Amino acid sequence: MADHPDSTADDAAESVALVVPPEAGKSWWQPEPANGYAEVRVGRHNLPGEGRLSTGVQEIAPHSYIREHFHPIEEELLFFWEGEGAVVIDGGAEQRVGPGTTVYLGPGRRHKIVNDTDRPLKMMWTLLPGGLETFFGAIGRPRAPGQPAPAPFPRPEDVERIEAETVFGRGER
Repeated sequence: MADHPDSTADDAAESVALVVPPEAGKSWWQPEPANGYAEVRVGRHNLPGEGRLSTGVQEIAPHSYIREHFHPIEEELLFFWEGEGAVVIDGGAEQRVGPGTTVYLGPGRRHKIVNDTDRPLKMMWTLLPGGLETFFGAIGRPRAPGQPAPAPFPRPEDVERIEAETVFGRGER
């Protein structure tokens, strides 16, 4: 950093660089209706500060979905790299997604992600500001690399409270 004309030693002390190998993030099995798992690669657990962003990967099990939701102040970026499915934005028509598809969702945009196939749908997600890792940990079950998927399990009874305390909006936008 010191070689860059706009850098100072103080900048280097505040800057962070992370390399997170596959399966090295915090990971949780997800309840119905998504099933599958979520792995947080970068978030509050390894990024200093107050959740400037969180990013990770998620697998949506065959014939499962991430229910419609929105984030009131957060921006979300999704990148699909394996499988096929659909995204529904603001209750509109299904838009097909597959390897190489990128979806940007501004604050308040309702969205649902559907895996309507017999194969897993895998995506990378980024949330700005972060906080999604708190939600995944609160509703999921800890997951270890190579562990077989558990039988589908229900969402916690207090999921609405968990959503309200994390990065999810309630009711109307």
